[in-house]
Amino acid sequence: MRHEDSRRAAAPPIAPVVPGVPVRLGERVWRLTCANAGVMTGPGTNSYFVGEADHWVLIDPGPHDAAHVRALLDCAPGPIRQILVTHTHADHSPAAAALRSLSGAQLLGRLSLHPHGQDGSFVPDRELSDGETIPLGPCARLRALHTPGHASNHLCYLLEPELLLFTGDHIIQGSTVVIDPPDGNMSEYLSSLKRLLVMDLTALAPGHGTVLTAPHEALCALLAHRLNRESRVLAALSPAEPAALGALVKRIYADVPRGLHNLAERSLLAHLLKLETDGRARREGQQWLALP
Repeated sequence: MRHEDSRRAAAPPIAPVVPGVPVRLGERVWRLTCANAGVMTGPGTNSYFVGEADHWVLIDPGPHDAAHVRALLDCAPGPIRQILVTHTHADHSPAAAALRSLSGAQLLGRLSLHPHGQDGSFVPDRELSDGETIPLGPCARLRALHTPGHASNHLCYLLEPELLLFTGDHIIQGSTVVIDPPDGNMSEYLSSLKRLLVMDLTALAPGHGTVLTAPHEALCALLAHRLNRESRVLAALSPAEPAALGALVKRIYADVPRGLHNLAERSLLAHLLKLETDGRARREGQQWLALP
């Protein structure tokens, strides 16, 4: 539960993201960003080393990129004992197989419920359970938190006692993530955000972008944004005139550049499926109606 404690560790610095340049974020945390900037990845995918002494964990090794793999091995603060992935999208986990082979590290994470858009090369040595802890030494550990929504197998990792949360694509800096059914699920995404909202956190270390030092404000803003978008979806639906996704996305995502409407359409579908589950919308073939 959230509580105030003056003994908590201070939030790590908001260091700028420079691909290929290792950045120290704290006594137990280093970040290295892959040079894979783009529409879906922002400035690039963040890989994090977390640990102490002779026990280091690598979170999200990134895409299958030989230069990034070499850079990770070269800048590792110590022996890599485990490789953890937040989820198995192509920009987060494919480098894991090469790094496991080169380092001998144990590979941990979860398998996806749906193969579409997933990294088929990801074969963990063991799947992590919600709440499971990974000891880093006598004074620190990582706690795995199952946070489905962006992906069915998505995990966040909480560094204790610092209370720094590594969020993968559950929360990123400067943007919202696509919720792409069937593996993406809007109801689960909102529930996962609410779960984190009541936790004691000092900062968020996202899969893309800089550290977020006001974690609860960021969570509240994301929840408000998604619920506002849901209200706009409901307002755009008619109980009498069915509408297709293509027409709806132009109305509901008018604030989003047209070039991104194909991605917005996936999140729109996730909203509609949630509203269908909630008994507030229904499908008629490939079109959608509001329920009176």
